[in-house]
Amino acid sequence: MNALKDGQFILFIGDSITDCGRRGQNAPYGDGYVALFRELMIARHPERKITVINKGIGGNKVTDLEGRWEDDVMRHRPDWLSIKIGINDLHSHLLNTQYAVPPDSFASVYEAILKRTLAVWKPKLILISPFYISRDFSSGSFRSQVLELLPRYIEPVKHLSEQSKARYVPLHDIFQKHLEYREPDDFCPEPVHPHRAGHLVIAEAVMAALET
Repeated sequence: MNALKDGQFILFIGDSITDCGRRGQNAPYGDGYVALFRELMIARHPERKITVINKGIGGNKVTDLEGRWEDDVMRHRPDWLSIKIGINDLHSHLLNTQYAVPPDSFASVYEAILKRTLAVWKPKLILISPFYISRDFSSGSFRSQVLELLPRYIEPVKHLSEQSKARYVPLHDIFQKHLEYREPDDFCPEPVHPHRAGHLVIAEAVMAALET
C-alpha cells in the first residue's frame, strides 16, 4: 500500500538529476525521475489526486538548497518532501573549487535545513542518497576517487534519515546492484546524469520507499 494519500502533495528538491528540464521545455516536471514517479502514481493509483512539484536546479549543492529553502520549500509546506543532493558537493570538494562543500559541511548544512523545516511543520521525508554509476574502484582515475569519497556523503544522508524517521532511498547501492548485471551505459551516458532507464530506476526506488 503506497503511503501517499488522496489529496496530498509531494515536493521534490535537488540538483540537475531532479531538475531535468523542469524550468524549460519540459516544465513543470522535467523529463526525469520526478515525471516518471508522477506517471507511475497515476497508473498505479488512479483514484488518488496527488500534486507533484519539482524544485530541482542543475548544479546545486546543499548550500544552494539552504539559500532557497524559504522560497522553494518552506512556503509550500508539502505533505511529503523528497531531497536528492550531494554529488555536486562531492565534486566541489574533490576539485577544490570556490565554495566547495566538504563532507562535514555537507552533513551540518543538511541537518540544519531539516531542523529548520521540522521546527515549523512535520512533513514526511524521503531522503535519497547521492550516487555514481561506475565500477572503477581502483584505477586511480577521477572516477575511482569519486567512488572512494562518496561514502562520506552518503553516510550523513543515511544517518539523518534514521534521526528524522525519513524514508531512506539507498540509491547508490541500488545502482551498484544493477551494475552487477548490466553495463553503466544501460543507465547513463556518464556516471552522474542518467538517461531514461536510470531515471526509471530512481522513480521505482522512490515508489518502493513509499510502499515499505
